[in-house]
Amino acid sequence: MTAGPILVVDDQPQNLAAMRQVLGDDYRLLFARNGAEALAVTAKLRPALILLDIQIPDMDGYAVCRRLKADPTTESIPVIFVTGLADTGNEAEGFEAGGVDYIVKPISAPIVRARVRSHLSLVQSSRLQRSYQDALSMLGCAGHYNDTDTGVHIWRMASYACELASACGWESASCQQLEQAAPMHDMGKIGIPGAILRKPGKLTAEDWTVMKTHSQIGHDILRMSNAPLLQLAAEIALRHHERWDGSGYPDGLVAEAIPESAHIVAVADVFDARTMQRPYKEAWPVETALAVIHESSGSHFEPRLIECFADILPRLLEVKATWDAREKK
Repeated sequence: MTAGPILVVDDQPQNLAAMRQVLGDDYRLLFARNGAEALAVTAKLRPALILLDIQIPDMDGYAVCRRLKADPTTESIPVIFVTGLADTGNEAEGFEAGGVDYIVKPISAPIVRARVRSHLSLVQSSRLQRSYQDALSMLGCAGHYNDTDTGVHIWRMASYACELASACGWESASCQQLEQAAPMHDMGKIGIPGAILRKPGKLTAEDWTVMKTHSQIGHDILRMSNAPLLQLAAEIALRHHERWDGSGYPDGLVAEAIPESAHIVAVADVFDARTMQRPYKEAWPVETALAVIHESSGSHFEPRLIECFADILPRLLEVKATWDAREKK
């Protein structure tokens, strides 16, 4: 059985009966005999897939498909045209209207089953991917749940990291993966007492000892998955406080021993932290933040990364303006 029913739209009873015979043993089926019924059933019952004839009463299948694709609540439902119109132009119009496949009558049972199975598999994959993205977003937020108010910091910082990785020569897919992993860099703060995270004054040496454990805590949580994205997030969580000159933590790694992923996120994190307002501080002017970052070249940060950062500063400021405007809404 599917996660949802399949809607079959056809005005001929024999065609509906044929689809019932082909698919009825494996799927829950809904039926409609015209365009208005098809739209009403879809709105009410949200089928997982629609098998749509073109030549139906009151509005043709192309019009029905366009209406479905124009509605945000139904646009993701795949539509397969099942029709007696075999002309190439009809097929092209079907795809242009938003259909994902085109089957010509008389139908072949094995072909119908194969096409339905294939497109439902894609639907399931898409839903799993959305769930995966939602879970990643929640993990990113979890790391800051007990922290002071950070607004859109983790998402804006991730956008900076993506831009900087691209400037450093990373491939597009890797940049996107880094953007997804970056918000989880402080995942380990979920294990730090709120009294330390929200402390209004300066942290004591004992407080800092506890605070520094967040990198290892985050790594230990994220490394439980073998998914490449979460492995990358675990690497970043562990190493984003390492410094180019070896003065960072948790292991005092030096220079190229620090993963570039973590170093890119560190630069993005520092830039955003300095230029955003927090409950305990005002936002630094961009020029002041840039001066501090440049002064840290060769000590905190790899000089090459700072050069790339300077090269794309106009683009970073565009990203900042976009996120700042979104945060004010």
